[in-house]
Amino acid sequence: MNPTRRCSALVNQLCASSRGPARSGPAPRTLFLPSVLPRPAAGVRTGDPGVGVGGVKGTRPQLKPRGASTTATPPVCPMGSSSSRLFGTLAQPLNSAPLAKQHLFPEVNTDQDLDQDELTEVDPDQLLRECEEILQRRPARPHRDLVYLSHAAPAHLQHNPTIRVMQWNILAQALGEGKDGFIRCPLDALNWQERKYLILEEILTYRPDILCLQEVDHYYDTFQPIMSGLGYHGSFLAKPWSPCLDVEQNNGPDGCALFYRRSRFSLQATAHLRLSAMMLPTNQVAIVQTLTCRATGRQLCVAVTHLKARSGWERLRSAQGTDLLHSLRTITSQTAGGQNQVVSALPLVVCGDFNAEPSEDVYRRFRSSPLGLDSAYKLLSSDGQTEPPYTTWKIRPSGESCSTLDYIWYTQNALSVECLLDLPTEDQIGPDRLPSYHYPSDHLSLLCDISFRDEPHRLM
Repeated sequence: MNPTRRCSALVNQLCASSRGPARSGPAPRTLFLPSVLPRPAAGVRTGDPGVGVGGVKGTRPQLKPRGASTTATPPVCPMGSSSSRLFGTLAQPLNSAPLAKQHLFPEVNTDQDLDQDELTEVDPDQLLRECEEILQRRPARPHRDLVYLSHAAPAHLQHNPTIRVMQWNILAQALGEGKDGFIRCPLDALNWQERKYLILEEILTYRPDILCLQEVDHYYDTFQPIMSGLGYHGSFLAKPWSPCLDVEQNNGPDGCALFYRRSRFSLQATAHLRLSAMMLPTNQVAIVQTLTCRATGRQLCVAVTHLKARSGWERLRSAQGTDLLHSLRTITSQTAGGQNQVVSALPLVVCGDFNAEPSEDVYRRFRSSPLGLDSAYKLLSSDGQTEPPYTTWKIRPSGESCSTLDYIWYTQNALSVECLLDLPTEDQIGPDRLPSYHYPSDHLSLLCDISFRDEPHRLM
């Protein structure tokens, strides 16, 4: 079977019945070729699609508020139009018991790569075309450009290629349909049989080397097999008491997922962390992986997390952030053999939905950490010190919320940010905000290209 037929077979197997009957609703999407933004020679990547699929402002459907429940105190929330429970047997242990606190130093290569011969090969270009075909009836995603930073030091392609990192809270399907109350977003726009293709289209457009996701509740039946076929290694960690489990016909608990491209990195170690606050375990988790870059031979530590949501929980988020920073400092510290003296620290990238504005204490703790972290998206501002005005924009029964909650943190003295994906404008997002027919989540994806800075001994 050729790769194209294998790709179609895999998608059809995982995403059956996605081509349902035509329905009234959004205006058909008009497909455009991506705008051409040539990357500097130092940043050229084989198969890199460049920038996002172009979009246009068009007539959007009139969105009707979701009807309120008539039950006074429902024990669970209905999940809308979910067709089946696809969560496989691999997920069952995550449901059965609370998660214990994992050790910071598990065995090396705890997440073993699948045998390459057992993987179903997926042609990313063909899969992207399939996504576009299935999404024909939806408006195109907002057009976004890659912004190259003038001060960024050029990377040497052969010896120090750039590393593309994507951060995204993709919105758990159970929460979107059953609990989050997006009153300006019709349930039809959240239909998983199409929304999953909108998520995959975003990922396939930018093709990150490292992908950090939150609110993943379709890992084993969708993202793990698809991403494995695309050449990624994945790791997933569910919340101990996921709110998704309160929703009827849920697909299992949501959690964090971390993917890296196997052709770019080899895995050295993985730590699954349950975050604590004041010595007490909480419902939030983090995945930390130590990777070796195959091109440079240098190591990189990558973490993904999702801190406690809602206002009123600022102190808890601060405590969770402090616990994560402590764990990261322990994991990234390199000691002189047999001695306890720290001689260096691994470069670090931390991606996450922190559920915290820049004014919160947890943000200040990361900014002033001894790990030397800075937020990549500040570099989009004119002064290089201001976060974007929003990374999430939604309308709930309680009102409209426009906030900056998502971040990509990086080690300033070891890594250089070379370009960032800009954020859509208010007009592009639309009056009904997020999610919508043209964007699958209430959070915007963040993306940047980074490279290793030259080490002093390499300059000699």
